[in-house]
Amino acid sequence: MPLMPIIEIPDPLLRVQSAAVERLDDDLKRLIRDMFDTMYAAPGIGLAAVQVAVPRRLLVIDLQEPENPEDEESESVRRPYVFINPEIVQRSDARKTYNEGCLSIPEQYAEVERPDIVRARWLDEEGRVQEGEFGGLMSVCLQHEVDHLDGVLFIDYLSRLKRDMIVKKVVKAKREREKAAIL
Repeated sequence: MPLMPIIEIPDPLLRVQSAAVERLDDDLKRLIRDMFDTMYAAPGIGLAAVQVAVPRRLLVIDLQEPENPEDEESESVRRPYVFINPEIVQRSDARKTYNEGCLSIPEQYAEVERPDIVRARWLDEEGRVQEGEFGGLMSVCLQHEVDHLDGVLFIDYLSRLKRDMIVKKVVKAKREREKAAIL
């Protein structure tokens, strides 16, 4: 499958409210496959459609956690999730801080506090309504990707100073990559 370019800040498309997916057809299934291929190649653990310049309410997640977390040599296992028109319907009062990164904000990370557990509702690839409760890294990733669908980035949870510093670093790095590509 072809890899899709991942857009980066400050691209204004990342601030767009994504529209609902209206039809589950072959084009959507192809987009889902291409998004997984793009996410794995990046490499990443979550990708919203808007990050590949498709402002639709679709996201894919695969934490690729080790089969045996206690064994450092354990192989990562792929457990892909597809969320179509996801909505977070409940958030726990308990909060947790994670060091987040983003494929649209390459090589930048920051501590973000979010609800520790969320309950979500979505359509799966076959159009069936699903509902589930998620904690830990899956909760963080799902909230992060749903934020993308609403035009929100993890840096929006930071102070203005930290956010501006990260944007400047990403823009500078992109300029340097483009300059190196020309040479």
